[in-house]
Amino acid sequence: MKIKLLLSALGISLLIGCGPSVQLTKTWTDPSLNGDTKPFNKVLVIAQLKDDSTRRIAEDKIVASSPRGNFVQSYNYLQPSEQDEKLVIADLTKDGIDGIILMRLTDIEKTTSYVQGTTYYGGWGYRGGYYGGYGYGYGSPGYYQEDKTYYVETNIYDVKSNKLLWTGTVSTTNPSKLDTTLDAIITAIKTELNNKGLIKKEETKK
Repeated sequence: MKIKLLLSALGISLLIGCGPSVQLTKTWTDPSLNGDTKPFNKVLVIAQLKDDSTRRIAEDKIVASSPRGNFVQSYNYLQPSEQDEKLVIADLTKDGIDGIILMRLTDIEKTTSYVQGTTYYGGWGYRGGYYGGYGYGYGSPGYYQEDKTYYVETNIYDVKSNKLLWTGTVSTTNPSKLDTTLDAIITAIKTELNNKGLIKKEETKK
């Protein structure tokens, strides 16, 4: 099955677990996929993310995860001047590329939340030259925090039919490290595909 053989490569070398801030929010699979579908021979990887360096890092990670070595980065293949879709598809077909993985940033949602302050109370004692009980407190004040949730969509296309085979959207809130976040996104996608039986589960080492 094409979807099985292609998507098994998405996370095969990415062993970092998916943290609580990364969630797969929705997925869709073409119902026409079946066991007779042939595997892709060559796959073009396109990452439309926030800047060129992030794009290159993401594409390199996905390409490196291919055990067959049949993935190609778009930054090494597509030219900015190539705008005609028919000509691009013709070039892809000529070069033997029959599958596309497209990862893109679809939305950034900003929300504001209030973080409650903390107060700690001490014991009783005396102060100055007089006796008398008093209590004292210390802690940190509350504050408002802006959260950013990024939504990243991954689509897989068949070049020959120009057909979408699978799509999934992942959300991640306040990502701190690009490498870890990308690894977690790819792992989240792989986990979902495993759960749906679209790729084979890896055998547990004894």
